[in-house]
Amino acid sequence: MRIFDPHIHMTSRTTDDYEAMAAAGVRAVVEPAFWLGQPRTNVGAFADYFDSLVGWEPYRASQFGIRHHATIALNPKEANDPRCRDVLDLLPRYLAKDGVVAVGEIGYDSMTPEEDEAFAAQLALAIEFELPAMVHTPHRDKARGTTRTLDVVAESGIEPGRVVVDHLNEVTVGQVRESGCWMGFSIYPDTKMSPPRMVEILKEHGLERMLVNSAADWGRSDPLLTRATGEAMLAAGFTADDVDRVLWRNPVEFYGQSGRLDLSELGEVAATFEGSSIKRGGS
Repeated sequence: MRIFDPHIHMTSRTTDDYEAMAAAGVRAVVEPAFWLGQPRTNVGAFADYFDSLVGWEPYRASQFGIRHHATIALNPKEANDPRCRDVLDLLPRYLAKDGVVAVGEIGYDSMTPEEDEAFAAQLALAIEFELPAMVHTPHRDKARGTTRTLDVVAESGIEPGRVVVDHLNEVTVGQVRESGCWMGFSIYPDTKMSPPRMVEILKEHGLERMLVNSAADWGRSDPLLTRATGEAMLAAGFTADDVDRVLWRNPVEFYGQSGRLDLSELGEVAATFEGSSIKRGGS
């Protein structure tokens, strides 16, 4: 089973996680810029973080045979902090870099006017730099937030097929599917989405434009839940080709629109971890 995790915050994870992911079949990841849990107080803090996403993390991943790409953005939560607004002026420097395959995470946290402005401005940057966009839907009032998200996407003029609307559930997946955007699902131990629920969604809505991720941030999460979802799909009667489509070919198709996806083989490094014991968790 080959796996491309299209949304995982490896900055929050250990090298043990990288090793376990490689053993589980993870060969590529995309790490979105996000809120680190501690408020940042100046633009320089973002520059340091972005430098790590495009420099240090790709190196760290390569030691385990994993290709690492990033998405760059001012996240919705910090869009409300006036100390962070000038990050919008910093973004073009990073959106031009080879390892950056989308603008993200953008979208909504509390659905404030400040988030509206940052969301629209960053969708415009996605169009300008010819990049896909990764959109974060709010944890609260998700149905209303998803509707508002799709309205802003439509108003921006970006092609729906270049947008993934993430953190979806059974309530929100239908309207995103109808919009033509890609559908993203974060598989968590306790919240958001579980492998069995994900299997039922795939049964009902099909495999097209579906992205399954572990998100795996600084909270309780598991970077191997993509693998667990693939195993649940097989147990439910999906074929190995179906699993490969969801866990590999779909993210390749979506991020391939950036023209910057590098999935060249890492040879012996990846083979070293193939088939070794798989450890779960370990944040």
